[in-house]
Amino acid sequence: MAVVKSEIAEKSHRRRWVWVVGALLVVLLAMAMKPMISHFGGSNKPCHCGKDAHKYSGMVEDCCCDYVTVDHLNEEVLHPILQELVTTPFFRYFKAKLWCDCPFWLDDGMCHLRDCSVCECPENEFPETFKKPFNHVLSSEDLICQEGKPQAAVDRTLDTKAFKGWVEVDNPWTNDDETDNAEMTYVNLQLNPERYTGYTGPSARRIWDAIYTENCPKYPSGEFCQEKKILYKLISGLHSSISVHIAADYLLNEATSTWGQNLTLLYDRVIKYPDRVGNLYFTFLFVLRAATKAADYLEQAEYDTGNPDDDLKTQSLMRQLLYNPKLQAACPIPFDEAKLWKGENGPELKQQIQKQFRNISALMDCVGCEKCRLWGKLQVLGLGTALKILFSIDGQDLLGQSLQLQRNEVIALMNLLNRLSESLKVVHEMGTSAEMTIKGQISAPAAQSCPLQRIWASIVGTKEGQSSAPTSQGCPLQRIWASIVGSR
Repeated sequence: MAVVKSEIAEKSHRRRWVWVVGALLVVLLAMAMKPMISHFGGSNKPCHCGKDAHKYSGMVEDCCCDYVTVDHLNEEVLHPILQELVTTPFFRYFKAKLWCDCPFWLDDGMCHLRDCSVCECPENEFPETFKKPFNHVLSSEDLICQEGKPQAAVDRTLDTKAFKGWVEVDNPWTNDDETDNAEMTYVNLQLNPERYTGYTGPSARRIWDAIYTENCPKYPSGEFCQEKKILYKLISGLHSSISVHIAADYLLNEATSTWGQNLTLLYDRVIKYPDRVGNLYFTFLFVLRAATKAADYLEQAEYDTGNPDDDLKTQSLMRQLLYNPKLQAACPIPFDEAKLWKGENGPELKQQIQKQFRNISALMDCVGCEKCRLWGKLQVLGLGTALKILFSIDGQDLLGQSLQLQRNEVIALMNLLNRLSESLKVVHEMGTSAEMTIKGQISAPAAQSCPLQRIWASIVGTKEGQSSAPTSQGCPLQRIWASIVGSR
């Protein structure tokens, strides 16, 4: 009889604990479901989306604008204009040497996708005006002194009557002979987007290794000489931008030809390295400064493709971009080139950077993927054009000389600016999602094996890089429940 009473008491005790734990689980479940209910049920509290919580703040290193301002200007002003500008007939066609021997080694790189190839334009597609010969280089009598201030180490402005026709003059910052039209071919950039091509392996790695180790090694920690940092930061920013575009337009399934975003790749190559993100912003502001410095020249340029309506639209878009009041108010000088080359080693450093950049330009002929080579040449020429505008011609300051640009240089400059603008937009909008995806993959295994632990983790949170409970320890809440109700 005592044994029976004892069993009854034990069952009653266990039943009470079941009710207590059950009530506790209901409360925990309600708390876990609250964010979901708020999300779908119309809570009055604002939804803080990932891109609203700005991860990067403060001034972009070595620049004159802060991250928040740059993202705002890019989203509201620059990106929409650039996206429309590069589709116009003038900026759609780029002239390049696609088949040149690598001057450094025998190229053995092969792509495994047809997306590596480039569709060249037939003669009847690109504008007739592009086939006309360029003007000759301007004579010394036509050159206008910049601001009439020969004592200035670096001139911040260009003459207001700068444009006197497109010229056929080689860019001293790049390797290709742009005057050799016999070896050049026109490409429609809209038909050859920058995206994943499958170009990987030793050949691709060798290009970047040669660029970084031989031509722009990373500056040592604590380096305060901005001139020594600039080339590395420009190339790193360009590299980050290329990686962003590969991740944003990636071949997810070759069998079904499914394209989409690869957030893991975006995180692994760019997002988890704050310096790479910072260098991307730096490169964007550097190129933007070159465009705004040459605003008077670019406004007066002849965007002639034989279609008056398209040409007027192109000129209007250029004015909207270069003289935008929001840009001038928020970030009038994105990058201040006037403070460079002040020391006694300034001219020597400038010559060294120019030589290194020419070597990087020559390395584009070693790229074993045709489409990668196309975009590599275009963006390196765009950077070379920005360097030419901001710094010098043949290592000499733009004092007593008028800026002269080829049509192809301007096409490269604006397409590069658009690529960088697109990369900033992707990083701003997808960066947080990419980071959360990776961290979710780290904490997912333990949570998936423990239903009650998922509820607990959603309430108390999980520290970065840790799962909510080590799998070796099992599920604490699960063990408590089992100890109370027993296992069948």
